[in-house]
Amino acid sequence: MAKAAFLDRDGVLNRKMPEGQYVTRWEEMRFLPGAAEAIILLRQAGFRVIVVSNQRCVAKGLLSVEELESMHRRMCQRFAATGAKIDAVYYCPHDSEPACPCRKPAPGLLLQAAREHQIDLESSWMIGDTMSDMEAGRRAGCKTALLQAAAERRTGLADVIAPSLLEAAHGILNRKHSGAIYSSTASR
Repeated sequence: MAKAAFLDRDGVLNRKMPEGQYVTRWEEMRFLPGAAEAIILLRQAGFRVIVVSNQRCVAKGLLSVEELESMHRRMCQRFAATGAKIDAVYYCPHDSEPACPCRKPAPGLLLQAAREHQIDLESSWMIGDTMSDMEAGRRAGCKTALLQAAAERRTGLADVIAPSLLEAAHGILNRKHSGAIYSSTASR
């Protein structure tokens, strides 16, 4: 079975919009520095890279499923052009109420991807920027990496805590070799 790096989208691969706002047009998609390099590192280490994202903007009528999927295709093409292949994108288009099995913190997206891509969840990682991402990863049986600013870092929230996807990828790869819990520092 394969192992995967499950990546949240907003705040991990691209700039997150202010609270209550959503990326609804391609022109608003601003990729974060080091994201492509991180994907390349993870793939070189044998991880499949799978995006798992809550996209309630669809339920709110801010964009259609077709528009969202077009944006995801363009995102994958943009990363692939740099050598950073994303294997799949899974998203939850539902609102937070009523609860559904695919909206993080529920593990449904990860479980579906694991079934469809023969993923060993115990060897896999959920990388996100919210506690909802961490809970979804833990509930699916994955290790977790939380992206947080240095000033906010607290131990015990995730297996790896780092300020960016690239730092998290380094932390995951370092942890694989040392078995230690990793927290990125400013001196790195």
